Amino acid sequence: MYKVSDLLAEYKKKLVSADKAVQVVKSGDRVHYGLFNGLVVDLDRALAKRTLELEDVKICTSIWAYPNPPQILVEDPDAKHFKYLSTHFSGLDRKMNKAGRCWYVPVQFRENPKYWSENVGDIDVAMLQVAPMDRYGNFNLGPQIAEYWGILERAKVVIVEVNEKQPIAHGMQTTINLSQIDFIVHGSNPDMPIIKAKEPNEIDKKIAALVVDKISSGSTLQLGVGGLPNYVGSMIAHSDIRDLSVHSEMFVDAYYKLYCEGRITGNKNIDKGKMVYTFAQGSQELYDFINDNPVVCGAPVDYVNAVETIAANDKVVSINSCLQVDLFGQVNSESSGWQHIGGTGGQLDFVMGAFKSKGGQSFLCTPSVRENKDGTLESLIMPRLPEGSIVSVPRASTHYLVTEYGMVNLKGKSTWERTELLVSIAHPDFRDNLIKEAERMGIWCNSSKIQP
Repeated sequence: MYKVSDLLAEYKKKLVSADKAVQVVKSGDRVHYGLFNGLVVDLDRALAKRTLELEDVKICTSIWAYPNPPQILVEDPDAKHFKYLSTHFSGLDRKMNKAGRCWYVPVQFRENPKYWSENVGDIDVAMLQVAPMDRYGNFNLGPQIAEYWGILERAKVVIVEVNEKQPIAHGMQTTINLSQIDFIVHGSNPDMPIIKAKEPNEIDKKIAALVVDKISSGSTLQLGVGGLPNYVGSMIAHSDIRDLSVHSEMFVDAYYKLYCEGRITGNKNIDKGKMVYTFAQGSQELYDFINDNPVVCGAPVDYVNAVETIAANDKVVSINSCLQVDLFGQVNSESSGWQHIGGTGGQLDFVMGAFKSKGGQSFLCTPSVRENKDGTLESLIMPRLPEGSIVSVPRASTHYLVTEYGMVNLKGKSTWERTELLVSIAHPDFRDNLIKEAERMGIWCNSSKIQP
């Protein structure tokens, strides 16, 4: 740690241009671009200028949150020089994946720090966006702690891109010191990425109403990604549910709004008074709320998403969306056939942790059907998951499943009981065929059929 009087001199010694900083990258290197709203912008542009000089450079990140693709892929559209790897997927990542320019890295989110620090080999260069240095020589990582410390532990070279608009996040391990940094780049101060939740449709509203009816005052909330979990938050704001707490991998606008409504007190049994999360994405109002706010507590994902940490909170309510479920209760939240849609993130972490929590509940939500391009309907409760589908939540872990036709609890249920329950919340047009297939699979008894 440097003396305060020496900070300015040391800072100037490490301060370079983006073009100068990326000269440390060599062919064959593994480079990390940062996480979520901490993805580098100016360093990406500078590295893209070196495209023809480099071969087989692996670029690693999580969700590409900006509206335009990384400049390295603009300059290298056929991925001949750079291989872009993501541990989750945004909509833009998905498009790049379809074009053969982006590859998914399967992870269990709570394990990510160890994944980087012990299992992938060296990270030759770690680049990350940070807030300006404080008077003690610390740079705040912003509201995306996640697995940063696993990355930094393994990195040979650390480059920070300073963004004056990066929110100051309070919490655990939220800063990196000047002594841990090799190069500093003054960035162009891009705005934080604005992530808008999809507007809920009528089916989402029906599902949300079923879930909210099961939530009681004093619960600890985890809301997943998407319009439906956010809409649950807005319904709570208009209910008589109070005295809520937050322990969530993602911090979203719904929490900020519930806090402003006086519904969140943080009166829980661990991390009392703190709204705990590991990364945040949403509106500018959300980032302004997080900025220098000690009530909002960012922390590493191996703490936030650890099953035992989640379970230590009483009355955890975990609400997440999924894509498909089969009659065994296996849940796919990641793919459509062979096509990767998005990583499971911490869904399984919170499904398991919520169930272990005293009075905890886990809800996996899906519409009963989706409409195909030709106008036909496809049941999202199906006899078997289609070829190529990913089991995100195994059948033994599934707790509540919810469609617009109802909610069922699969814990402790036999295979034929699960079948009956899942058929009961499927779209009526598909129930007879589901029964027929269940009979063929040997998990349905005619005598057990629920009579109308």
